[in-house]
Amino acid sequence: MWLGLGSDHTDRKAERMGIALSKQLCVKPIAAALWRFDEVSAHWDELTLRAHATIDGTRVVYQEGRLAAMRHPSDLVARMSAGAPLAPGTVLFCGTLAAIGGIRPASRFEMELSDPVLGRTITHAYDVVALPVVS
Repeated sequence: MWLGLGSDHTDRKAERMGIALSKQLCVKPIAAALWRFDEVSAHWDELTLRAHATIDGTRVVYQEGRLAAMRHPSDLVARMSAGAPLAPGTVLFCGTLAAIGGIRPASRFEMELSDPVLGRTITHAYDVVALPVVS
């Protein structure tokens, strides 16, 4: 297994019609770097997730915290696969941290996953283009 960094970006207005629809409407940006899961599993709780968002032209901290606040991936895998190995190529989003100041639209998201034990960081960023609403 590998650990990476990505965004399960959704369309908030489309969520009113259905969460699955809102998730299908948005691409899932994923960082190019991966870490072997067995290298970080023992110190999962010490890994730090941080995200910045550009909102109305201002870069703000959008999310920040340790992965201790999230369910450990081993538990998620066990729950979803009933103990069977995951199929090759499976990608599992493990959840997220609360948005500081609440969920709100932004023109840019920057994210990082830091490992203070092994002294490394995965980063990724993406711009959001809001499509016009056509009546």
